[in-house]
Amino acid sequence: SAILLLRICICSQLSMPSINQLSKDAETIPVATNGEPFPWHKLRLPHLVIPLHYDLLVHPNLTSLDFTASEKIEILVREATQFIILHIKDIEIINATLHSEEDLRYRKPGTKLNVLSYPAHQQIALLAPDELIADMRYYVAINFQAKLADGFKGFYKSTYRTLGGETRIIAVTDFEPTQARAAFPCFDEPLFKANFTIKIRRESRHIALSNMPKVQTIELEGGLLEDHFETTVKMSTYLVAYIVCDFNSVSGTTSSGVKVSIYASPDKGSQTYYALDSSLKLLDFYENYFDISYPLPKLDLVAIPDFESGAMENWGLITYRETSLLFDPKTSSASDKMWVTKVIAHELAHQWFGNLVTMEWWNDIWLNEGFATYMELISINATYPELQFDDYFLNVCFEAIAKDALNSSRPISNPAETPTQIREMFDVVSYNKGACILNMLKDFLTEEKFREGIIHYLRKFSYRNAKNDDLWASLSNSCSEGDFMSGGFCYSNSKMRSNTLSVLEKNVEIKEMMSTWTLQKGIPLVVVNQEGHSLRLHQELFLNCSGNFPQTRYFWHIPLTYSMSSSNAIHRHILKSKTDTLELPEKTSWLKFNVDSNGYYIVHYEGLGWDHLITQLNQNHTLLRPKDRIGLIHDAFQLVSVGRLTLDKALDLIRYLPHETSSPALTEGLRHLELFYHMMDRRNISDVTENLKRYLLRYFKPVIDKQSWSDEGLTCDRLLRSTVLKLACDLNHPPCIRKAAELFSWWLESSGKLNIPTDVLKIVYSVGARTTEGWDYLLEQYGLSTSVAEKNKILYALSTSKHQEKLVKLIELGMEGKVIKTQDFASLLHAIARNPKGQQLAWNFVKENWTQLLKKFDLGSFAMRVIISGTTSHFSSKDELQEVKLFFESLKAQGLHLDVFQIVLETINNNIKWLERNLNTLRTWLLQKNSQYIK
Repeated sequence: SAILLLRICICSQLSMPSINQLSKDAETIPVATNGEPFPWHKLRLPHLVIPLHYDLLVHPNLTSLDFTASEKIEILVREATQFIILHIKDIEIINATLHSEEDLRYRKPGTKLNVLSYPAHQQIALLAPDELIADMRYYVAINFQAKLADGFKGFYKSTYRTLGGETRIIAVTDFEPTQARAAFPCFDEPLFKANFTIKIRRESRHIALSNMPKVQTIELEGGLLEDHFETTVKMSTYLVAYIVCDFNSVSGTTSSGVKVSIYASPDKGSQTYYALDSSLKLLDFYENYFDISYPLPKLDLVAIPDFESGAMENWGLITYRETSLLFDPKTSSASDKMWVTKVIAHELAHQWFGNLVTMEWWNDIWLNEGFATYMELISINATYPELQFDDYFLNVCFEAIAKDALNSSRPISNPAETPTQIREMFDVVSYNKGACILNMLKDFLTEEKFREGIIHYLRKFSYRNAKNDDLWASLSNSCSEGDFMSGGFCYSNSKMRSNTLSVLEKNVEIKEMMSTWTLQKGIPLVVVNQEGHSLRLHQELFLNCSGNFPQTRYFWHIPLTYSMSSSNAIHRHILKSKTDTLELPEKTSWLKFNVDSNGYYIVHYEGLGWDHLITQLNQNHTLLRPKDRIGLIHDAFQLVSVGRLTLDKALDLIRYLPHETSSPALTEGLRHLELFYHMMDRRNISDVTENLKRYLLRYFKPVIDKQSWSDEGLTCDRLLRSTVLKLACDLNHPPCIRKAAELFSWWLESSGKLNIPTDVLKIVYSVGARTTEGWDYLLEQYGLSTSVAEKNKILYALSTSKHQEKLVKLIELGMEGKVIKTQDFASLLHAIARNPKGQQLAWNFVKENWTQLLKKFDLGSFAMRVIISGTTSHFSSKDELQEVKLFFESLKAQGLHLDVFQIVLETINNNIKWLERNLNTLRTWLLQKNSQYIK
């Protein structure tokens, strides 16, 4: 030990500060599991050594549920050192040796490395007896073994049942963000890109898949086969993937010759064809749009039976939850088609954004996820215009605003060090807000300039890593020389039209502007006050929170757009200060800011601004653009939540809705009314619940009666149909209940063979689940169905039961994980908590079974966050707030903490404040409107 310590200290003096220099407090010196000093104290790896190539051989045993493996990592020593730090988690090292290039050349055995383990940082140190020489290449050979993981991360087992009832096991990887280290020792940070040559051993009844095409299969003793795959392009560890399974596939080829295959379990092959068609279209689109060829010869998309998130973009081998890839024409609705298309578009965009160009560190994960979410909009609009994804994208931004309006929100680019903190970065801020500010920037620069900029970004940083500033520099440099104005920035001529109120300032730079959106949290509120021909503008932080918070440090460079009653022109102005004044060129009866809701900000019209807009909507709503009507409805109810607009004013704004000609605008208005109804129902505020029900069924009767129980029409009309009929049946509207019950009876009598229209299938099942016979039959069908879309609809229907013993049974089945898979348990608990009869049941279950839940799901996992927020965020009383607060405090006392704790507490508190501020107003308004109807 004394000799070892001496060697560590000598090495440290040569290549890094000594341990004493690293920490003034001797007690903080890391200690390995064997009691020796660990030569590295940081969570992030040192850059003394970098990987160049991994040669990885893996042999999973699907009977014993473990795997043995070996790897040889080619490394480059950048500075002289005596140790190599690698990531590792839940892996047993059998031996580790170091080879120089000379050792390999003369076939020398190499040098044994001493292995120190420091589990707190998921690291090992490989200690060499002699110093590694700078600028030299070495090879680290490691033999290791581990269990196939029980959860959804690392190298884990997944199971499925055949039609014959047999349970089969497959082995699959999911490494993002920090779980490659659970499959093989590695430099598990995105900056450490390398090439990977992978070999997989398997039985003959299985196939093996990996990032690259298979080049050969070798027969081994005992009947085993060893598949060898081509060496990958240079990439980060979290994108490595391999699967051993018995799946079947369908394949096609893109116009550029890339082979695309969709894999699924044998009984679900018929559900893969839509995914193949859309993947081929989307891959062709992306190659053309980015003007960069997809760099691999093949692309596999695989439906995994057990998968926590929606999908994972592993380069060349994308893995999906079955509901995100499979489409069954008999049971998949318009909403299901939208979801599958959206997820495929997202993951294919990642093959460029994320895979080809990767963020330097997880604090900028939005560069991956925000771009992929934004590219859903661009790619689906081009390839599937009939899906009308433009309207859906508004919901992406509205979801981001709901989170961003909380004080517990965070900047898009945010520090994250521990694995739990990194996992928490995968949220609506990174995905949705990231996409929405990119869409705003595209609208500001024009589509042409924005596209040129991102192509420049992708080409410059191909097979490398990038950060925020690299993106802004690329977008700034997308201008041709003739486009440049002072300050190194360009605007297209189309943006400098004569109808622009204020000439865009010449010295605006993208970095300066966009840093205000990525480096500070929150969303701006733009307050507009019109006095004659003058517009007074003011910006402040929009905060849905009680209490006083400093506002002075918050301000943005906001690219404003607005339209007026007097013309169809779109006017533009950059608001770079707290206040500003504009002069209108002509008289106007109303103004609407944030044209088509392309900007990421909320607008409040002071004075008579809202009244003028309400008048126009009632007189002729079509004079305002459809997306502008959606934006007005959204902003009005957001302003109600913070007390800037009265609830009766917002309700007056949507009085025109029965005459609305845009399905998405009508859906947005109904969404808020439905939200109020369920809030009142859960709180058992019966008088308001009944009056709101009466109002909805009376005022929206023409809309309800207009809906057919079919799958006909445009996508937006089909989505509206599902929304309206679900609401009508939730309100126990007799015609809706009768029709749904009739369809369910026919389906029951046909032993489940009758095809019910897919857009109303969930509604029919939910009404059918109200009887004991129907509920029991649906549960039986859930176990038998091979359609993942149908299973989703059945599970939701089962969760709506008013009988608590049935809800308890669902929870028990979910915990058991056989009939209802563990991957679906979080969404099941969420659905039960939305049910007034299940809200307390679900919450009590979480409190009483917290330890068991932690065994099933990692603390920072997406599933655990859904469980926590899904069972608590609907609470709206002080007693409930106190109960949740005490529970979270007990968890913190155990050293367990998540950002979602604060989000939930803030949300419940906001629910309480909303009721205190608006309940009486809602009660009075409903009484007035219902009495007017009777008269």
